[in-house]
Amino acid sequence: MMPRVSDGSRTGNGDPETPGALAGIPQHPVETTDRDFVGLGLEPAVLEVVERIGFEHPTPIQAAVIPDAITGTDLIGLAETGSGKTAAFVLPIVQRLRRGTGVRALIVSPTREIALQTKAFLDLFRESRLRVNSACLIGGVKIGPQFDQLRTDPDVLVVTPGRLLDHVERGTASLAGVEELVLDEADHMLDLGFMPQIQRIVSQLPRQRHTMLFSATMPPPIERLANRYMKDPVRIDLSPKGAASGIEHRLYLVDERDKKRCAVALLDTVPGSTLVFTKRRSDAEWLCRVLERGEHSVARIHSDRSQSHRVAALESFRAGRHRILVATNIAARGIDVRGIEHILNYDLPDTPEDYIHRAGRTARGAAEGVVSSIGTWLDKSLIRQVETALGHPLPRCEVEGVAAYRELRSLKERRKRSPLRR
Repeated sequence: MMPRVSDGSRTGNGDPETPGALAGIPQHPVETTDRDFVGLGLEPAVLEVVERIGFEHPTPIQAAVIPDAITGTDLIGLAETGSGKTAAFVLPIVQRLRRGTGVRALIVSPTREIALQTKAFLDLFRESRLRVNSACLIGGVKIGPQFDQLRTDPDVLVVTPGRLLDHVERGTASLAGVEELVLDEADHMLDLGFMPQIQRIVSQLPRQRHTMLFSATMPPPIERLANRYMKDPVRIDLSPKGAASGIEHRLYLVDERDKKRCAVALLDTVPGSTLVFTKRRSDAEWLCRVLERGEHSVARIHSDRSQSHRVAALESFRAGRHRILVATNIAARGIDVRGIEHILNYDLPDTPEDYIHRAGRTARGAAEGVVSSIGTWLDKSLIRQVETALGHPLPRCEVEGVAAYRELRSLKERRKRSPLRR
């Protein structure tokens, strides 16, 4: 398969209603293959929708997943955010569904944003010949309108774990007829502490079902989950083995007390659309207040913000009305925005895999991007792990007005550079 870059797999030659239908779905340059969707085994009714929304060639994960998924094979798909995973599982599901017989498919997402994006894609099939009806059950919003959605007898539920269990316990949603299960962004559900809830949900599903699990990484708890609840799954690993070649990495080592000054100085000097990651909500709020006083256009996403505010922040960032989006690690799950030029790690992530995953939000397709990370002496071990994963050192950089932390070489390094004198 020869890779090519497509503008979100979308040609723009669909019918006039296509752009509105796709409004809730991220659009960005994405690598596609030279195959076509017809050769993947999709039926004419599905292909009609694929053609109408402008998909021409499948992405690598779609080309690899769809043929096996159509046959009902359990599978594990490892690929980064923005690689086309949603279509990879939605297209087989809408083809396999027995519609009008109650809930037959369940898609579990770690965050509201990912769930809403999946629901937006499913809505493209509602007005087609397939007449797929779906409901979205997520936390952070009023539960009343969700009762109304459930009364429409949906074929597919797109959910976050906690809110689904609320409905199950109330008796407003039943999982007894589920034949198709998707666990999307499973490693993020582990990060968010959802694994006990996932186990409760899966234990209530029929044993005879088709299960697909998607994840950017495969930590041991996810592997155990797969072994326990899946039947001889096919493993499709298209996860990146390193960051994209178009990324310039920069590491700013500072004293702990200088992190905030360093972040503000970087955002004052590095131009372009910027996504900032913080660990704590208090840091996200502080940084936004400082940037607003400095007349930066900035939006924020964290768990204390209402769903409507989070959606509005993401849309304003996506539309370019805000140059900077500050997000906590958890709330940033599923942020998939075209044209991000700069990633700023105010706090480094916990693993090198997460560093690469974050970095993948910039330099999409043939674009270039910058990943700036602020580190302290407490991060030295993780920095070494990231450098090993990347295959090269992170260039040490300085920003004007902030003193750099000077690393001490290890005894082993000093001996290599200067033999001990007798």
